[in-house]
Amino acid sequence: MTVSIIGIGLMGQALGERLLDQQQPLIVFNRSSDKTVKLAQQGASIASSAQQAVSDSEICLLFLSDATAINSVLDTIKPDCFNGKIIIQMGTIAPNESRGISDRLTALGGRYLECPVLGSLPEARAGTLILMAAGDRAVFDAAFPLLNIIGSSPKYFGDTGQGSTVKLAMNQLIAGLTSSFALSLALVEKEGVNVEQFMSVVRDSALYAPTFDKKLDRMLSGDFSNPNFPTKHLSKDTLLFLDVAKQLALDTSALEGISALLDRTLAKGLANTDYSAIYAGVKSDD
Repeated sequence: MTVSIIGIGLMGQALGERLLDQQQPLIVFNRSSDKTVKLAQQGASIASSAQQAVSDSEICLLFLSDATAINSVLDTIKPDCFNGKIIIQMGTIAPNESRGISDRLTALGGRYLECPVLGSLPEARAGTLILMAAGDRAVFDAAFPLLNIIGSSPKYFGDTGQGSTVKLAMNQLIAGLTSSFALSLALVEKEGVNVEQFMSVVRDSALYAPTFDKKLDRMLSGDFSNPNFPTKHLSKDTLLFLDVAKQLALDTSALEGISALLDRTLAKGLANTDYSAIYAGVKSDD
């Protein structure tokens, strides 16, 4: 089985390394070819186009930034290239966007599966990402051996759109937990409370989440470099959640405040830093 990846950003790179480490034949394509150099050095074949990546593989993984980018790439591929191919969309997009891509590809004889992932670069390299798949069950079953290399227990949710929904829900939790922790930590720090004493209370409470300790040192040091998940992507996903939630008549007032906080963080020039940089947005007078 030959696999291709279209979109070699942070996650595409890490996943490519995982597949090559597992001796999985791999073809990669990225519009900026410099991003494929490292994977080529590790044994991946480099496609000259997205069309070649799809044509020369049995399963193609899409790691693109949004639905606009996905459709833009699909536009460059001849329709008959999709016939019989399994296309797995692994980014964060809206449920209706995923259903639209599914309709487009299945009409051309393609086999579509959405399978967004939860986890960061270390989990991608270790094969322990959380996978949230949805679509045709037969396609999930066919792709399962590959998915099992990527994540330890791939989860199947049902019809196309349900995996995308769960991924948006999880990323909203990331935004909510991180911003709430940042605000509490900033208050404690401003008032001169011993941070470790505060954390001991947090860790002993039902409110504790492991992500607090994962982001604590970054927030205290102000070092948000070498991101696993950049702030700009969390902001993008938050806006996407807001759009979907408003269509469903959900009250999004709390998340709107977080989105404004993310905007303030981006305005500080922190778009490409780790999303724990939201702490710098909280401390807006610094």
